[in-house]
Formats: sequence, structure tokens, C-alpha cells
Amino acid sequence: MPKMKTDSGAKKRIKITGSGKLRRRKAFRGHLMETKSSVRTRRLGRETDIAPGIEKNIKRLMGL
Repeated sequence: MPKMKTDSGAKKRIKITGSGKLRRRKAFRGHLMETKSSVRTRRLGRETDIAPGIEKNIKRLMGL
């Protein structure tokens, strides 16, 4: 049986913490920043956890 490949897109976008949690960047930070408030852009700059409902799927993509 061949080796399982890690999904390249997931590998670039998702980090695994020391305790095994998955972290991701928030959306809506790429462009059109002038219209968004400073409070909103600071909030979007922080990382957040992956939703529990898709965590199993993401772990499979990451090869875990």
C-alpha cells in the first residue's frame, strides 16, 4: 500500500500545537483593509482553533 500524502494546501495553512490542537488564520484579512475598523483588523490578525466538526477531516489531510 502506498504512503499517504499530506495535503500541501493544508500543510501551508494549518499549524499543530504542542498539545495536538490545530490552529488556523482568520479570513477577510487579505485586502480592502481601509474599510475595516482597527478593532476588526486586530481581531482578524489573531489565530484561532479549527472548528470541532471538521477537525477529523483536517487531521486526515495533515496525515495525522
